[in-house]
Amino acid sequence: MSAQNRVRIYDVQLLSNDWYVLKKTTFDYLRSDGTWQRQSRETYDRGNGAVILLYHLLNRTVILTRQFRFPAFVNGHAGFLLEAPAGLLDAADPEERIRAEVEEETGYRVRQVQKIFEAYMSPGSVTEKLYFFVAEYDPGIRMSNGGGLASEGEDIEVLEIPIDVALHMIESGEIMDGKTIMLLQYAQLHLFCVGAC
Repeated sequence: MSAQNRVRIYDVQLLSNDWYVLKKTTFDYLRSDGTWQRQSRETYDRGNGAVILLYHLLNRTVILTRQFRFPAFVNGHAGFLLEAPAGLLDAADPEERIRAEVEEETGYRVRQVQKIFEAYMSPGSVTEKLYFFVAEYDPGIRMSNGGGLASEGEDIEVLEIPIDVALHMIESGEIMDGKTIMLLQYAQLHLFCVGAC
């Protein structure tokens, strides 16, 4: 049975439409034992996004960014997270958007990007689905220093890090961003793996 047959929307309240859209939905859910149960959930809708890991096989390096993240800051982190370049789609095609985003944030222009998977990062409350990409970068094709758009509050530092160092930074807690951890582990298994891994 599809979820469409197990959910009956009862009421939807708009709680906020400031930065993104926050709604409270009351619905009836058909449980696996055949009984209906009234439930209520809040969903935060910020649109879908895309993220990319730039890598260089010969140099065994990856490009990451560091920027201030207020939600991490108020949850006890210093606030400056190491991340793979990412951005919201804003109704654009994921591949088209990630090409523009990576150049905006890092300055690198990539020719070919490869989509590797899609994932919901926090499906308990956030509607966002992320499209994950990888692309090999050419150090000679850097159009600018990157840094993002000041008009959007971005102040991004661009870092070139050896893959082995980046993987160690996951273990040490220096990299705590989920999407970045997923991409680095993918890179370890599928891009930088030599011989029997």
